[in-house]
Amino acid sequence: MAEPPSESETLVDAPFGVRLLRWLFYGIVVRALVLLALGVTVRHRQRLPDQGPAIIAANHNSHLDTMVLMSLFPLSMLPKLRPVAAADYFCKTPERAWFSQKILGIIPVARRREGGANPLAPCERALERGEILILFPEGSRGEPEALTGFKRGIGHLANAVPEAPVIPVFMHGLGKALPKGSAVLVPFNCTVSVGEPLYGQGSYAEFVDTLEAEMKSLAAAEKLPVWS
Repeated sequence: MAEPPSESETLVDAPFGVRLLRWLFYGIVVRALVLLALGVTVRHRQRLPDQGPAIIAANHNSHLDTMVLMSLFPLSMLPKLRPVAAADYFCKTPERAWFSQKILGIIPVARRREGGANPLAPCERALERGEILILFPEGSRGEPEALTGFKRGIGHLANAVPEAPVIPVFMHGLGKALPKGSAVLVPFNCTVSVGEPLYGQGSYAEFVDTLEAEMKSLAAAEKLPVWS
């Protein structure tokens, strides 16, 4: 069982000003970016969860990935949507940490286990509070439109909270719209394909392999083009 939740980790009871800023950011800035600058086609949207606990497991090629995934949900669910991100990058300075945690709403996690502490404990607590995590099993952004091997953490998390469905999501085109290392957004048609939910049980390694195979299957089923 994970440790009791800390007030600083939750967003539901955040101060009104913080909740308003977060709503304005995602409701106006992000949605305008997604709707006006990107052409996003969503396949099987009905498979997205309408409540937590749940985990959205997506491929990761661009900083746009999180924004597009967040825009798929109604704003009423915003307090329960929690992207999972690397603490060493998103909390590098106090200002970045504040914006990342309060406005983006991330759950910062360490890339490596330190001192025996469970780096995924904050994620377990969030799931136990009924939140929806947005997680990238590859760990970090890869090359445009390339899928790399998944980290084992998603398997541990799925087994730790087995009642939380893991919904695979494959995104295509965002790595071309804003690839890793680029600061220039290129308008680009993108496709988001939502898979059937998976549940953690048994071997975490087998779960990760199953999730990775399902992600590849989503891309193949939609006959998505391969960009060179």
